Amino acid sequence: MNVLKEVLKHQVYPAMGCTEPVSVALCGAYAAQLLGQAPAKAVFRLDPGTYKNGCGVRIPNTDGEKGNLLAAAMGLLIARPDLQMEILSGADKALVARAKELVAQGKVRLEVAPEKHCFYIEASVEGANGAKAACVIEGSHTEVVYLAKDGQTLKDTRKKEEKTACCAFKDALKKATLADLIAWAEAADADDLAYIKKGVEMNLKAAEMGQALQKVGFYIKELVRKKLLQMDLISSTKILTACAADARMDGQSVPVMSSGESGNQGVVTILVPWKVGKEMEVPEETILKSIALSHLLNGYVKVFTGELAPICGCAIAAGVGATAAIVYQQRGGNIPAITLAINNIISDIGGMLCDGAKSGCALKVVSSTDAAIRAAFMGMHDYGITEVEGFVGRSAEETIQNLGSISTVGMSAVDPMIVDIMQEKTANK
Repeated sequence: MNVLKEVLKHQVYPAMGCTEPVSVALCGAYAAQLLGQAPAKAVFRLDPGTYKNGCGVRIPNTDGEKGNLLAAAMGLLIARPDLQMEILSGADKALVARAKELVAQGKVRLEVAPEKHCFYIEASVEGANGAKAACVIEGSHTEVVYLAKDGQTLKDTRKKEEKTACCAFKDALKKATLADLIAWAEAADADDLAYIKKGVEMNLKAAEMGQALQKVGFYIKELVRKKLLQMDLISSTKILTACAADARMDGQSVPVMSSGESGNQGVVTILVPWKVGKEMEVPEETILKSIALSHLLNGYVKVFTGELAPICGCAIAAGVGATAAIVYQQRGGNIPAITLAINNIISDIGGMLCDGAKSGCALKVVSSTDAAIRAAFMGMHDYGITEVEGFVGRSAEETIQNLGSISTVGMSAVDPMIVDIMQEKTANK
């Protein structure tokens, strides 16, 4: 199995809008298509992380409307699962108005499924004549594991032994060493590099669109204009990544190339090493291979921390990938230097919380960008935080695994607490 190709296939793909509400819309589209008629009512059940991530983020093609609920209704009406993670590109003003009407009439409901501890979306729909259909997406944003119509099961791959094959690359990632990840990145072929370059171009376009918004990227530029920051490599890279995240979180109708099934992670994983590499005059093939390593490391971190973790993936998981990529550009597969860089960034921002996708994610993207460049610079000069400090391990792999234990075990009550806060705010509106 070529793990890089599997990661690029399953975790690095174009997505328009925050990937959680988009996946909710996709699940609804599968169920509605199966129903074969306009749904009269629908119930969606989401794991706490998916609920959290889609609660406050703007939805593309809606003039700034937010949340999973509207995305669910839009997916039901679009009913085109073939669009996959660009499904919301199929919306227009008339469809959005119909979706809002469904929501206002209480015909589409959302429930949290607290017993689900991995990525999970379930859509149960019913037509006016009593016909019923259901879809479950589980494990990843596009993995349909269950389809049923009028009580007849059409697909069910929820059994653990059947799911293992489709997630084999994650098993391989979990067993990998840093040396393995470097070797897989260096073996990237022309097709891999062309696809990675496509992701660069997509995310640069999103950043260009974000330049027009008066959001996080704008205010960093203002700090430069007021001479409170210098326009240097770090500031220019922060502006670039902030503007791309601003465009996404503002619901702009522009796709980005994701990483680890997250658009904001794609922004950091791709644009940070691209910008730094170009500024440092690194050969383009080396930059693209460094981004391959960045994608692999982002996926590696997430097999330990969880797909939708209590900690911020766009900052930490993607930041780990980006900092390693920068060191790789300058020192090749120097494992001690890359290890120091990874230890540095995790020691720095490893505790950053995820409280769902929203405009504030651009601030976390900026922090990750800054930390990734700083951590890489120290690592490539053989300085870094070592195992005698905190939860840093004796290797990069051990540090990441320790972070995973903190995320999945030590912080297990964080997501339910954040969801409770979100639901309380919604109830008090």
